[in-house]
Amino acid sequence: MLVGPATALFMDEISTGLDSSTTYQIVNSLRQIIHIFNGAAIISLLQPAPETYDLFDDIVLISDGQTVYHGPRELVLDFFESMGFKCPERKGVANFLQEVGLRFLLQKEAYSLLNSDSDMLH
Repeated sequence: MLVGPATALFMDEISTGLDSSTTYQIVNSLRQIIHIFNGAAIISLLQPAPETYDLFDDIVLISDGQTVYHGPRELVLDFFESMGFKCPERKGVANFLQEVGLRFLLQKEAYSLLNSDSDMLH
């Protein structure tokens, strides 16, 4: 429950137990309120529907506690394509970003293992 003025909202997994239509309506209402009152909201969602994903202005993708991407939603695919990760045509962007985050984590773990193995050789 929100009581009184707030310029920043932090919400974690607000869609748990909700259907995609209800999640869309909630995020859309929050977006309108945030824009009207010139505030900010940080909302974590796991695999939002494409129409809900499209409501966000900016995206923050975090993997294993590290920021992988932070910037405008419209530029996220270009950014990852420049890094060698191309979103398949029929895949939703939110699902693609989840996979990229997992790939980042796996690559980081593989790099860490390789470095620890080379340290043992010296």
